[in-house]
Amino acid sequence: MRSDGFRPNDFRRHASAVRSIPLADVLAKWGADRDRLDRNRWHTERGPISITDRRTGEGEGRFFNWHLQQGGGGAIDLTMHLGDCNARVAVRWLEQHLGAAALAVTTNPHDLQSSCRDASNGDAEAVPPFSFPLPPSSSGNLPRVRRYLTEQRRLCPSITQLLSTSGKLYADRRGNAVFLMVAGKAQRPIGAELRGTGQRVWRGLAPGTRKDAGYFWIGEPGNSTSRSKTIVLCESAIDAISCYQLDRSRICLSTAGARPDARWLARLLSASYDIHCGFDDDEAGNTASRQMIRRHPSIRRLRPPAHDWNDTLVAHTS
Repeated sequence: MRSDGFRPNDFRRHASAVRSIPLADVLAKWGADRDRLDRNRWHTERGPISITDRRTGEGEGRFFNWHLQQGGGGAIDLTMHLGDCNARVAVRWLEQHLGAAALAVTTNPHDLQSSCRDASNGDAEAVPPFSFPLPPSSSGNLPRVRRYLTEQRRLCPSITQLLSTSGKLYADRRGNAVFLMVAGKAQRPIGAELRGTGQRVWRGLAPGTRKDAGYFWIGEPGNSTSRSKTIVLCESAIDAISCYQLDRSRICLSTAGARPDARWLARLLSASYDIHCGFDDDEAGNTASRQMIRRHPSIRRLRPPAHDWNDTLVAHTS
């Protein structure tokens, strides 16, 4: 098998299975924001993209990036454009993230079983062997990222410095803040949260990130006898850092969105942590909090005093 995960001469079949995935599904999974006024327009890290999706069985949808004056057709082309990657990498990402329908067209049942087995390896916490590389770092853009975080988001310079030194925070070549997400005690990188630092607010995930496999975190776990026992779940890395800055006795994690039941949550519950749900004080955050507590009654709600923890921090430091 090739290092990209495909068996020899098998790429065309895999590509055919994912090429007609709706472009809106690709953009939504990528973390792009749909325009409120134009449902065919999406805001991405690479600029606004307009799509013309085709109905099932009527061929591939088309897309066009108005900032870069580039376009193409089909889910593979769109993923290549979003991730600045080659076709094989794009096909593997589509299979991993939107591949239920794609895998269903596999003609050989043995191949289907092997694909599922390779992906999970019998372990609910396993990370598939293939993923996108993390965005390359750009030391030249790091001052811009740190100015954004300290001046606009009011994060403590010493905290951002510590995160940078430890590799949990860096800048990519587009000037985004990159917050590393890891899996459990092994601290295996499984992706990253991205936050734009330009004039337009933008947030998303690095290509290939599997957010159910890990999280961004900040805190002082300590040793088995003196470690912090309190964990606060937040909706973003910036909120997690803000929550920690307000009370440094906490360990603060980002769930990368208001999600009620990340699959790594059960592992933390079994480790006897005192877990609080610190999602935003809005409809989405409160709904997800209620769902989480209903599933895990030991979790308690910790509502941020303002809309979210960063708003709380900004108000506290003004």
